[in-house]
Amino acid sequence: MSLPRRVSILGSTGSIGVSTLDLFEASGAEVEVVALTAGRNVALLAEQALKWRPTMAVIEDPELLPDLRARLQGTNIQCSAGASAIEAAASVEAQWVMSAIVGFAGLAPTLAAARSGAVIALANKESLVCAGPSLLRVAKLAGGVVIPVDSEHSAIFQVLDSLNLDKVSRLILTASGGPFRTWSREKMARASLDEALAHPNWSMGQKISIDSATMMNKALEMIEAAYLFSMRPDQVDVLVHPQSIIHSLVEYADGSTLAQLGMPDMRTPIACALAWPDRMSWPAPRLDLVATGPLTFEAPNESNFPALSLARQALALGGVAPAVLNAANEVAVEAFIQSRIGFLDIAAIVADTLGVAETCGLIRTEVTSDLATIQQVDSDARRMAGEVMLGYAGRHA
Repeated sequence: MSLPRRVSILGSTGSIGVSTLDLFEASGAEVEVVALTAGRNVALLAEQALKWRPTMAVIEDPELLPDLRARLQGTNIQCSAGASAIEAAASVEAQWVMSAIVGFAGLAPTLAAARSGAVIALANKESLVCAGPSLLRVAKLAGGVVIPVDSEHSAIFQVLDSLNLDKVSRLILTASGGPFRTWSREKMARASLDEALAHPNWSMGQKISIDSATMMNKALEMIEAAYLFSMRPDQVDVLVHPQSIIHSLVEYADGSTLAQLGMPDMRTPIACALAWPDRMSWPAPRLDLVATGPLTFEAPNESNFPALSLARQALALGGVAPAVLNAANEVAVEAFIQSRIGFLDIAAIVADTLGVAETCGLIRTEVTSDLATIQQVDSDARRMAGEVMLGYAGRHA
């Protein structure tokens, strides 16, 4: 097996970035790390850089650049800061790029990496949600490919028969249900930040954990799956599977349903993306179905988790509606983190923002890979969400 030799990790200090470097070490993969980027965790970025010796180490916050330089003094590692520096790191020559920056901030670097012709291991779902098929076209024209790292999309990627896409009936994304799966809506209305962050199966960052609690992460994944695998909105479904052992399923026209199973460990889909189109050996946690016990399934409660219906609405509206949904969600999640709104207000604000964007015609903007256009849509949607949120913030206070 020939593994990629030159690799970059965008978002190296987040949970996916840390898991990626851990996989490199656990597998003994012979990789040359050429770039590492992080948001604000300068201490961990410097620690990773000293261990892996990349050509470039980039911190998003410019105020932390002196600290990064001091920590890496005496090395030949090029230190820089800011969004443009992260974009430059994404463009550096590499065969394989892990795109793991959380949120809309990951779009510009992902597009830059796609234009370089690298294999993109995509853990930033917002890039596909906001840029849609445009991102995939950019990668293809540059001679690269996008391989999903989200466990659900990696599962579909592994079992989807590319020669029989017209024989696929449904893609079924599984969801753990998050920490509030069995809660009443009344109890969810009083949920605290700590309760929303207490995911039962996965160790994730703050934003992704809250998205899991609202099931907005699954809503974004529905949009991502429709784009990534060229499926109609009605061909993408969600099934709640609390054990997180079956990661997704593909249902075919002949009645066959194929599933991918594995322990809930993000290093497994990362290994799949790293070795593609081959398979690699590493000390992976093995699935013991006897020890795991019964696997259970249930339909999602869309009354308690309206994010799923919002995803279908965004896909049906078309245009940049998914980008508007994503922007409004990021604004609302940040407000919840700051205790300015209640938990159930997150989805309500997203719904109202979609309505405002539809009324004013923003949604009819053509989906494009032009970054300035996408950024303007995102900015407009965030402004709308902020205005919508004023009423909710006052009510919560």
